[in-house]
Amino acid sequence: MHKATHFFTSSIGKKVIMAVTGLILIGFVIGHLIGNLQIFAAPEVINSYAHFLQSMGPGLWAVRLFLLAALVLHVWAAVQLTIENRKARPRGYDYDHTIQASYASRTMRWSGFIVLAFLLFHLAHFTVRIGPYDKYNEMTATITHQGQQIEVLDVHSMMVIGFQSPLVSLFYIVAIGLLSIHLSHGIASMFQSVGLLTNRWRNGLANAAIAISVLYFIGNALIPLSVLFGWVDIQNPSLIASL
Repeated sequence: MHKATHFFTSSIGKKVIMAVTGLILIGFVIGHLIGNLQIFAAPEVINSYAHFLQSMGPGLWAVRLFLLAALVLHVWAAVQLTIENRKARPRGYDYDHTIQASYASRTMRWSGFIVLAFLLFHLAHFTVRIGPYDKYNEMTATITHQGQQIEVLDVHSMMVIGFQSPLVSLFYIVAIGLLSIHLSHGIASMFQSVGLLTNRWRNGLANAAIAISVLYFIGNALIPLSVLFGWVDIQNPSLIASL
């Protein structure tokens, strides 16, 4: 018990927590993007994928709670380390450090809060479907599952209708842009936090982090932009007839 307490209160422990939870969250957002990119395939593809996730039942909520715990620990460690760094940093050094810091590192805190707001909105929008989004519960489509035709939530149409709102799409793109900036700094910081970042491959890792973040942003931004420009549209016949 004493060792666990010491781990959570030490700077090294907090850095390890931040790095490990950061790795978990990076894996999630990349996996989430891969899943969402299925919107460019036939509607049955992403609807079947969504049905598979929903069929996990309690297992899916266990994963969600695990990711939520990782996010809470990540934010907690970040706040604690920021407070410790400010207490330990001389005032004269503060100015020079700000000049030398990258834009990504100086906006980590604010981008983190905006991304958190986006995640809450995203959950209300597509997962919990509360408020004006409860109408999505009525959107169903037919898929082939184990040789049978079954009715499932029409996630393809849900995404299209959601992103047909310019404000929703703009908010999504801005939040994803901030998350991408967060990633560009966070990937390198993750290695630095646990002492694995050396001068030998510092530049290479920084360039790889930027490349991953740019690709991540483009992949996500293409989804709402394709809906707004009409490249991806509703294909559910019964839903089209009711619009």
